[in-house]
Amino acid sequence: MSRRVRIGIFLPALAGLGALLVWSYTGLPSFGDYQGPYGFIVNRIATPLRHMDNAVNATTYDIRGFDTLGEEFILFAAVIGVVLLLRDRGERDADEIEDDTGSDLIRVCGTLAIGAAVLVGLWLVAFGFVTPGGGFQGGVAVASGALLLYLVAGHREWSAFGNETLLDPIKGIGGGGYAVIGLAALVGGLAYLTNFFPGGVTGTVWSGGSAAFVNWAAGIEVAAALVILFAEFLQAYIVPIARSS
Repeated sequence: MSRRVRIGIFLPALAGLGALLVWSYTGLPSFGDYQGPYGFIVNRIATPLRHMDNAVNATTYDIRGFDTLGEEFILFAAVIGVVLLLRDRGERDADEIEDDTGSDLIRVCGTLAIGAAVLVGLWLVAFGFVTPGGGFQGGVAVASGALLLYLVAGHREWSAFGNETLLDPIKGIGGGGYAVIGLAALVGGLAYLTNFFPGGVTGTVWSGGSAAFVNWAAGIEVAAALVILFAEFLQAYIVPIARSS
């Protein structure tokens, strides 16, 4: 198929998609004009019944925690798929790569940035039921801090940290821990993923009941999964480029 034919097929499809997007956006209600009852119900029960100030995470990890379990395993399966796709890459040893990470000032500032990013990520997870944040957001921040190690120290030091032998069990603990917490509710005679612990103290890190453990399981799984992705892409694309240069 020639380039002209492909463009001729693509342009009408793009125009149709654009028309649908314009039609859908023009039909949206005005900003702040919320008409669904679900949000009002969550706002009424999140704090008095769940002791959670953040209604979004009350929904994500408690009220519809089973749906979030599916989202967890979507990420889990996606990482496995990427690893399988990049697995056939041959032996690419990074020990002989000469890493150029710049001046000592970059190393010092970068090291401080790693600590700050990981600390912010852990804070986002820990206070997910108090302020905006949670396991997904905090896990991404922690993984971003881990990636800074590559930018600051180079691939040789990163390869020791981004080790799949270490990260795979951590990812499994996060994803499996989420499911096991739901099974613990079943053992107690409750519905799957029912919040079976007391709500704790509202507005503190000790709030959320058993949903707090679900939140931490999500953070662990997301952080480990993203670091595995970073390690795979760096090993598959950066290492061959560095060795050929």
